[in-house]
Amino acid sequence: MTHPFLDLPPLSAERFAAIEDRVARLLDTRQTVLVTQGEALLPLEGAIRAAAGPGTVALNVITGPYGQTFGNWLRDAGATVHDLSVPFHAAVTAAQVREAFARHPEIDFVSLVHAEAATGNTNPVAEIGEAVRAQGALFYLDAVASVGAEPVLPDAWGVDLCVIGAQKAMGGPAGVSAISVSERAWARMAANPRAPRRSYLSLLDWKERWTDAGRTALPHAPAQLEMLALEACLERIEAAGAETVMARHRTAALATRAGAVALGGGLEPYVYEERDAAPVATTLRVPAGTVASELVADALRSDPALPLAAGGGALAGEMIRVNHYGPDATPDAVAGSLSALGAAMAGRGLAVDPEGARRAVAHAWR
Repeated sequence: MTHPFLDLPPLSAERFAAIEDRVARLLDTRQTVLVTQGEALLPLEGAIRAAAGPGTVALNVITGPYGQTFGNWLRDAGATVHDLSVPFHAAVTAAQVREAFARHPEIDFVSLVHAEAATGNTNPVAEIGEAVRAQGALFYLDAVASVGAEPVLPDAWGVDLCVIGAQKAMGGPAGVSAISVSERAWARMAANPRAPRRSYLSLLDWKERWTDAGRTALPHAPAQLEMLALEACLERIEAAGAETVMARHRTAALATRAGAVALGGGLEPYVYEERDAAPVATTLRVPAGTVASELVADALRSDPALPLAAGGGALAGEMIRVNHYGPDATPDAVAGSLSALGAAMAGRGLAVDPEGARRAVAHAWR
């Protein structure tokens, strides 16, 4: 018995390298791109542990839970960390970053999340990149949620370490990721005696055994199915056009915000300003006296496939996420999510206008 997922010829080094080149084209970068064999936490942690150490002074921007994680990794690596925390309903500004540099002129590393799908905000990376370049610091960016939903341009923005994952707006697999690395970042890693070596976290090992060796022999067996799925989602984005895919996500976000406001019942956008709202997912604040996780559970009973989730951790009581990314960046997914939420709210005696929400979503997609 044969199976299309199992009886495949081995993935060649040439094809692996071609997938890396497609990722580089998506990011419009001339930096080294490595496709890493694991979920995006692998290169996210590997990059911090390779580039940061006891002599590093880091500015860690926190606009959601991943920023908190990065601060922990930086401290574990021995870096001195200055956290810049911003309310989760907003975005950080370049002015706030410059103020942090003025208070701590010794900062030489900046970590930032582009879009926080968990909180629904997105940060102005282009403007922040200008401030980081003026500071001369190394710039580390988590673009896992943003890639495919909005532009991600490491070269234009001066990003030295840019990590992406395919599982959100790219509509691809979760088990493979990628990182673009500038020459400055490679030099920082090479000079760091604590950078991981002979380790699955080691980017330097990948560079020496794969990139520097001409990409002719893979260092170990690749995650074949995930690599093929990544290739397929890159092909799909190329066929549709990256701008078309990003426009679909922008429209989904606008439609969700407008539809939630029209639905009423006390439901409102969690991120206050539209300019700070991420195209990849929209977060909503539930009305007083309502528990978000319970409302989501009721809504999902009508259709478990709807892209709805309650906020994580402490946010589970007050926040709902509409994860309109990848194949769910559609009018049907948005309208269906709001309709189900409206029905769940009506079941709690809240006055809602589902027809008004439907009209607002339809208008946004014209």
